[in-house]
Amino acid sequence: MNIYGEYEKYLELILETLSKEVYKLNDEYKNKTGYKLFEHFISRIKTNESMIEKCIRREFEPTTYNALKEMKDAIGVRIVCGFVDDIYALAGMFKKMSNINVVEEKDYILNVKPNGYRSYHMILEIITPFPDCDGNENGRYYIEVQLRTIAMDSWASLEHQMKYKKNIRNHERITKELKRCADELASCDLNMQTIKNLIEESDINEDIIS
Repeated sequence: MNIYGEYEKYLELILETLSKEVYKLNDEYKNKTGYKLFEHFISRIKTNESMIEKCIRREFEPTTYNALKEMKDAIGVRIVCGFVDDIYALAGMFKKMSNINVVEEKDYILNVKPNGYRSYHMILEIITPFPDCDGNENGRYYIEVQLRTIAMDSWASLEHQMKYKKNIRNHERITKELKRCADELASCDLNMQTIKNLIEESDINEDIIS
């Protein structure tokens, strides 16, 4: 069973188009400021098996419509930034794109999860030149976006390993250590942002003096 049906061929094309737009934003930002918007761009199309499993787990019938319209994460992007401000800058740029509607936002940087998880999540609805399963000629597809700093991404990777590890020992201790590390990394992110801001202020003052 191919849960994406005839629309599967469009998913890679949509992801490729978004990728090019994001890299273009990065180039424009770097030319303007001298800094990169992000360090890493990671993307994927959720596999057929994973999407079927998710539909069933969420108590949806594993149909093409539910996979593309209800789950909203057939296309997934994770962008790893150097600094917290870059995350909000990128989020703002997505909101200004003419072919994109932001249908959901969750700021886990300001509203940290109890376990220490920090990230900025967005669900984007992108208007495309391809048909969709609603019968639209200019179809609408969803993209899940996660924006993180390098520290947030490293922590999330470790936490993910623990979550899916079976028969793990010292679970309670590891959970406490992870929370402590998350808080320390958040403090480091804040300090790094402060240092970056001070460097930028120095550059501005030098330009004024010269």
